[in-house]
Amino acid sequence: MIPLGFELTVALRFLREGRMQSALIVGGVAVGVAVIYFITAVLVGVQGDLIKRVTGAQPHIVLKPPEEIVAPLIASKANAPRLPSVQAKPQRLITLDGWPVIARQMETTPGVTAVAAVASGAALALKGDATRSIVLLGTDLDRYQRVVRLDDKLKSGVLRLEAADALVGIDLAKDLGAVLGDRFRVQSGDGQSDVFQIRGLLDLGSRELNRRYVYVNLRPAQSLLNITGRVTNIDAGVDDIMRADRVAARLRAVTGQQIESWIQTNPQVFNAIGNQDIMTILIRSFITLVVALGISSVLVVSVVQKRKEIGILRAVGATRGQMMRVFLWQGAIVGASGALIGTAFGMLLISVFSRILRNTSGEALFTLAFDTRLSVIAFIAATLLGLIAAVLPARNAARLDPAQAIRG
Repeated sequence: MIPLGFELTVALRFLREGRMQSALIVGGVAVGVAVIYFITAVLVGVQGDLIKRVTGAQPHIVLKPPEEIVAPLIASKANAPRLPSVQAKPQRLITLDGWPVIARQMETTPGVTAVAAVASGAALALKGDATRSIVLLGTDLDRYQRVVRLDDKLKSGVLRLEAADALVGIDLAKDLGAVLGDRFRVQSGDGQSDVFQIRGLLDLGSRELNRRYVYVNLRPAQSLLNITGRVTNIDAGVDDIMRADRVAARLRAVTGQQIESWIQTNPQVFNAIGNQDIMTILIRSFITLVVALGISSVLVVSVVQKRKEIGILRAVGATRGQMMRVFLWQGAIVGASGALIGTAFGMLLISVFSRILRNTSGEALFTLAFDTRLSVIAFIAATLLGLIAAVLPARNAARLDPAQAIRG
């Protein structure tokens, strides 16, 4: 009886005898795996940076009250005179009715990770002779932190919002000529005003936001905007940012309110990410096809070169099934070896390019991270790919007639 390790032993011997061919095909698989690693790392880094810039200071989902719409009255008679147009009245600050109940409904909705009530509106920031138009956002910092990570954007100071504290964008502070610890006045449209002290300076990832956003405690904001006890919107975070639309639809069904996700407000960005995903899938597919064809072609040549050896092995008792498994083993070994080498090469590429790709200030353009889960998937996939690519050569080897193979 032929030993159980016969197929593996013969497969390794065939690979050793064709060292140059084996090295070339293993190298091809390694390069393919490394390229897939690198492309995936770049894609994830670019997408993560893009999403971070777009939604950095923006919640994933916002629930707002419906806007007031002015419509002409329907005439009681067909021949009654009608106004050709109706002038829209100025939009007043609209608040949510029964917002605590709505917030609790949102918190219990699947997919929602955090909810924060916000009182926001237009105001003026004044310090000395400087006056700037701002967006005032009042909220409970502990809750809001779970929706939008302001601690990641804190450049200096402390993240604190007591009654008279404020967090402002770094560009707004420059425009006002203010530094950390300075006091400035905020005045709302109806004349209400209050004084706040700058406790922290934020970089929100956009110059426009850095020049306009001022975060304060919820109650002072409600008082300034003359909406005591009420809020203008409820912000929410979701567990999967790419499925924010689905959660928003679920919330609309639960609350019956007007709800927008970041995908609705930034459709171009979402479409760009989708197009990147499609291109990456295409590139991966072509690389996989090329690697599979390479493995298969090398093993086909190996069958031709090893005809006599295969014939001799068949003559001394090797079965068709065993000869088939010899070449399946070769395919699996080539795929697994290429995956391991490609993993190391991919890590090297990611490490090198993460140091090269920098902006003018020396910061990384985007984060290149090595995905350990991808390494396991790539190893299994490359091994299976080697097996699949070896099926045709293995069948050809198993069909060889021993006598003809030895004579040939």
